[in-house]
Amino acid sequence: MFKKNNFFQNHLSNSKKYSNNFKKTKIIYKSLLLDLENNNIPFLKSFEKNYEFDFSNLLVKNFSRYKNIIIVGIGGSILGTRTIYSFFKSKIKKSVFFFDNLDPNFYLNYKKIKNIKNSCFIVVSKSGNTLETIKNLNLLFPKPLVKNKLAIITELKESSLINLGQKLNAKIIEHKDFIGGRYSVLSEVGMFPAALMNLDLIKFKNLNKLIKNKNFVYSLIKNVSSIYTLYQQGIRNSVILNYDSGLNDLGSWYQQLIGESLGKKGKGIMPIVSTCPKDHHSLMQLYLDGPKDKFFTFFSSYANNRNKIESIINTQCKATKSIFSKKKISFRSFIFNKNDENELGSVFTFFVLEVLLLSRLMNVNPYDQPAVEQIKTETEKLLKLRR
Repeated sequence: MFKKNNFFQNHLSNSKKYSNNFKKTKIIYKSLLLDLENNNIPFLKSFEKNYEFDFSNLLVKNFSRYKNIIIVGIGGSILGTRTIYSFFKSKIKKSVFFFDNLDPNFYLNYKKIKNIKNSCFIVVSKSGNTLETIKNLNLLFPKPLVKNKLAIITELKESSLINLGQKLNAKIIEHKDFIGGRYSVLSEVGMFPAALMNLDLIKFKNLNKLIKNKNFVYSLIKNVSSIYTLYQQGIRNSVILNYDSGLNDLGSWYQQLIGESLGKKGKGIMPIVSTCPKDHHSLMQLYLDGPKDKFFTFFSSYANNRNKIESIINTQCKATKSIFSKKKISFRSFIFNKNDENELGSVFTFFVLEVLLLSRLMNVNPYDQPAVEQIKTETEKLLKLRR
């Protein structure tokens, strides 16, 4: 998947600024490797094969007997798991339902779940006090329904979820305090649900192998230096052109990763997910002939038993790439094998390393989200006034 011709093969390679950024990114990449060796990026431990999960095989076995998996969370606590499920949906035999927003329509969706009693429940909140998550759990799922069938993934400290879990005889799985939500997909947050989906957890873990792979490293450095060069040129809108609906959640996961990690101090890249070929008939005119303030990422997949619709969609994707090349519009392309845990694990690793390198080039902290915390504080204050 990571091939030299997949990444920004347009006009950038002849740019002196790009050449300088390529050299700079190589230096920063080496410093990142040094930090890895010295354990200065602790969350990346969860990307390694020897990472020890805080759940047992027995717990997986007990929860695997249920037909339905119901997952409650928001943002980084659930986007990675949604990506895993949609990526491998064709080979997952269980039904998985996600409740990831405060939405009155969720009650109707909950009512549509067949055989609701044959369900296990996973609730994820790093802090244990996430408003939307706790409200969804309390409002949608009566206590007798979830008792003895609930796993809570949270930090091991006093919180609303810990207190509730004790009353419901829930299994508490530790959310490590050094792993932020948007970086948690290969930790307990994403891997416990993946285990219940009967996926191979070890195959997701490719970090040590990938950072020694010349094609991967070259693609990563080329990719990051290209994006940063475009950023310096004022091209700061990153548009994903997605030609496979099963990759929509991957786009949303990437969107949060980029937006929340880099959007600081007046800096940042605006991530936009565009559904194709539908958006050929609404936004493509703007993309091709509007302001030159965007770069593009094509998402598509290999089809094992390609039908006529898939064949047409792939042809449209190829045609669009051809026109982008002719117009010298900067883009990169990912074509996914959606039947391989190694593949998705490598993609998660690639994009996370991309963000870490970009954050160092842009001189921003990729781990916090101080502006969002202001909204949480203001919301709590207004809710107290209503009581």
